[in-house]
Amino acid sequence: MNNKTTRRYFVKNSSLIAGGLLAAPSLGGINFFSGANDEIKIALIGCGGRGTGAVIQALSTKQNVKLVAMADAFKDRLDGCYQTITADDLSDNGIRGNLKSKIAVPESNKFTGFDAYTKAIPLADVVILTTPPGFRPIHFQEAVKQNKHIFTEKPLATDPAGIKKVLEAAETAKQKKLNVVVGLQRRYQDSYRELFKRKDLIGDILTGQVWWNSGGVWVKKRGPNQTEMEYQMRNWYYFNWLCGDHINEQHIHNIDVMNWFKDAYPVKAQGMGGRQVRTGKEYGEIYDHHYVEFHYADGTILNSQCRHIPGTMYKVDELLVGTKGSIFCDEAVIRDRSGKELYRFDKKNERNPYQTEHDELFEAVAKGEYKFANAEYGAKSTLTAIIGRMATYSGQVIEWDKALNSGIDIMPKEYSFDATPPVVPDADGAYPIAMPGKTKFFS
Repeated sequence: MNNKTTRRYFVKNSSLIAGGLLAAPSLGGINFFSGANDEIKIALIGCGGRGTGAVIQALSTKQNVKLVAMADAFKDRLDGCYQTITADDLSDNGIRGNLKSKIAVPESNKFTGFDAYTKAIPLADVVILTTPPGFRPIHFQEAVKQNKHIFTEKPLATDPAGIKKVLEAAETAKQKKLNVVVGLQRRYQDSYRELFKRKDLIGDILTGQVWWNSGGVWVKKRGPNQTEMEYQMRNWYYFNWLCGDHINEQHIHNIDVMNWFKDAYPVKAQGMGGRQVRTGKEYGEIYDHHYVEFHYADGTILNSQCRHIPGTMYKVDELLVGTKGSIFCDEAVIRDRSGKELYRFDKKNERNPYQTEHDELFEAVAKGEYKFANAEYGAKSTLTAIIGRMATYSGQVIEWDKALNSGIDIMPKEYSFDATPPVVPDADGAYPIAMPGKTKFFS
């Protein structure tokens, strides 16, 4: 998780954070909830730390919800999640009430393997999608096909082909009036919402600077008798087909803030990056630093930097500069060009945005409202991060439209633990690494 600024501020146990849930009314054949007394069935797809936190927050809302199905590629991960959410001392983590009464998952509703999601989704009214991001497009498509309301973690894909799938399914979800919430939680955070309401105080946005600089995340060692597919699935953060690099998996939060406040998306990107410190074979194929210059159609430029290098400056924040002043997002302050403070949000009054996502969405369920259609902006902010990765990997200028319509697909052709992943190590155990000036996405 590693957002020490926001996540540490809001939750006590990092293994129980992130994610969210949404259920809402439907039309036609879609599930309709007439009031708070109607039971809303939940299926959890992806039972790691992200999924565990998401389902706890979903069950912690005031609405009548019940977890009825769980799915994960690995049985040990599903079992660990179930053990956590049914623990007697769960209240020690600040969770409201007794969750055990809201959990009814018999062994027959615990599904494992690559196709587990197809078995769990039909049993629910609402699905929580919290697997590694590479699987998001096919899981999202299936949930929409099955007429389910959806909470999906960010990012929504790892390649342009996946973005296309999500955008098409998002349009179908709108037509079906399926509520979709994406876990870009800054859009549900009180301070950011108040800053957004007052963004006119800084005039027209001219430029932005966003950061996700930290020491990095976990590494999973290769286990005995693991196939290459299982090893990559267990160590998913370091393979692009699963994660999309940390510019996509983490830095998307900061990039999305600029797109949100700007109400636009970049038309092209160029940048630089590499593997300077995190160079071992255990780090797969991703970079340890990226710096990207995103260009918007009106000339606005976003300077974006993310880094995973221990012992360096930690900074997770956004700065937006306008014709009249600047917005300092983490500080929750707006200042004019002379430095005079125009607005400050009192962060003592800040609610947990991860919980706010669920509280607001389940309130909408109780009221029988269709309110949330986050998939389109979630997909487009994901594509912003993807073209940033393509720019740093190649050293070339990457155009939005060209990338979106490129058909680039980095996912496996077969989903099986015995199948060959999209990238494999050489005889020395090293994975191919993108090299600027040599790696090409377009001729």
